[in-house]
Order: sequence, then C-alpha cells, then structure tokens
Amino acid sequence: MTQRFRDLLALEPLSADELTFLLDQSKPFQEIQRHPLKKLATLRGKTVALAFFENSTRTRISFGTAASRLGADTMNLQAEASSLKKGESLLDTVHTLDAMKPDCLVMRHASSGAADFVAQHLEIPVINAGDGTHEHPSQGLLDALTIRDRLGTIENLNVTILGDLQHSRVARSNIHLLGKFGCKFTLCGPAMWVPPELEKIGAPGVSIRRVFRIEEALEGADVVLVLRVQTERQYEPSISAEDYVLGYQLNSERLRRAKPNALVLHPGPMNRGNEITPEVADGPQSCVLEQVTNGIAVRMALLFLLISGPPEEGAHPLAEALPAKNRRSTDQKDPSHAAR
Repeated sequence: MTQRFRDLLALEPLSADELTFLLDQSKPFQEIQRHPLKKLATLRGKTVALAFFENSTRTRISFGTAASRLGADTMNLQAEASSLKKGESLLDTVHTLDAMKPDCLVMRHASSGAADFVAQHLEIPVINAGDGTHEHPSQGLLDALTIRDRLGTIENLNVTILGDLQHSRVARSNIHLLGKFGCKFTLCGPAMWVPPELEKIGAPGVSIRRVFRIEEALEGADVVLVLRVQTERQYEPSISAEDYVLGYQLNSERLRRAKPNALVLHPGPMNRGNEITPEVADGPQSCVLEQVTNGIAVRMALLFLLISGPPEEGAHPLAEALPAKNRRSTDQKDPSHAAR
C-alpha cells in the first residue's frame, strides 16, 4: 500500500508497514549506487536546505550526495557559520532559510525535539538528521536496510547494543524500528551509561534487558551495534579509555560468543582501538562500509518521497533510469531477502 509522509521526524510513531515501505522504496536507489552514471534528473529544479546546527561530517555529506544524485541543488548552513552564534533564534534562522524557497529542510540540532518544533512552523517537509539524544531516523533506516540485505530479514533477531546508551539517538532509533519487527534487545555498557529507564523506551511488549558484562551481552546475538564512545565527554561521570577497552571493547575473541554469522554495525566515526578493534571493524562480519553506501540510498528515497510524493502502485519510476539489463521491478522479490 502506498504511504504518504509529510515529514520524517522520528521512527517511534511509524508502524511496521510504514517502515517496511520506506525500506522497500530504498531498493531502487541501492541499485543506482552500483552504476557508473549515478546522476538522475528526478529532483531537477528542486532545492534541499541542509541546516546542521550541530557538527556533522558523514550525515551532512550523505544527505548532500543524495540530493545531488537526484539532481537537486543544495544550500548549506553549518554550525560554525550559523547566525545562532550571533544571537539569532533557531526559528528566525529557519524562517530565513525558508524565505529562500527550498523544497525540503534537512536538520540536525543538539536539542531533542528541535526538528519537531521547526516542522510545526514550516510548510515544507522536514527531515530530522539527528536531534539531541532523541532520534536519528535515517540512521535507523539504513541500519535496518543493511541488516535485511545481509540476513534476509529484520524479524525476531537478537540485537546487542554496546556502549554509551544513555546519550545515543542511534540506539533509540534502532530500538524503535527493529522492536516493531519482534527483535529482542540486550543493552550493555558501563552502568552509568545504561540506566534503568532505557528498558522502557521501546513499544509495549518489546523485550529490552540491561547487562553489564559484554560476554553475557554477546551470547546468541544476531546483530551487534557498536556505538561510538567518547571517554572524554562534557558530562559526568565519565570513564577512562583504558577501563572501557578492558571492559567493553568489541574484539574478535569476544565476538565469537555471538552467532557465527552475526553482523557488526557502527554508525561512525569509529574510534579504532577504543570501542572496536581493527580486525573486527575490517572483518567479514563488519557492515560499516555497507552502512555508508546504504545511507545514500535511504536518504535519496526520503528526499524523493517527501519532495515528489510516493510513486503510484506498480513499478517504481526510477526503473526507467536503470539500464534495461539491470532493471528490477520493486515488487519483485529479491532472492537475498529470502527468510532464513
């Protein structure tokens, strides 16, 4: 069934059907990444405003690349150059951007709920590129797409999340998405970073448990999501890098406790030698680079859907942009998605 979205502010309110629709709509854009000519005219004449009030490299470049590959222009606002530093309010800043007539606003902000606040005051679609410790919706989608591609399903998996859970919007988006497909979660890290309230952030009926030994957390895991850990942070209490490595670093020996085909994900940037070792980050179970590639596909799909609207029932219009010999109907089953 065709789904319509005005904004993408969070994954928590979306149903399993809506989430599946977004993942399915990303498939043709994955196909485009494999071809030498990646530039489309789908959003020619449209403009995407990238308003990053919090420093970002990967997400900002990924959204910018997604817009460019769809043929859209971009206007960029970055934290270090923002008028907010001169005393301008957030709302005044985004109204100024809106007066330049973009067709979509992609926004990152350090305050939870900022994207939702802005969306209430704008007529154009708003995509949340990360807000405080609330959510990072496109990251959750690209993680789910990567898991589905590798394992053939995102249903009823055992998902272990390691690191600083308390401050992680990535962890929350993954729990909100994967929890709707029957996944069970084990959260592991230093006790002050895995508070009891995290057991209640999922939808009713979602299984979330906290453990504080990494060996226990990895037992039987299908997916291991490793979070970036900054041991020198502006909040307290903190933990030294040496203590974190000793207690929670994902290395090849510890990874053996997970299932043999368990996937390792990391949202980046990685602190090699801190939360993850190089042999795991670069090993056959790692999906780190696939996540980056899938991030562009997911973000292309989001921009396409929010600016152009959903495609009509049947073949995806982007099928016409693919060479005939590589063209694949979006309603054709991909053999890599067969249930395990």
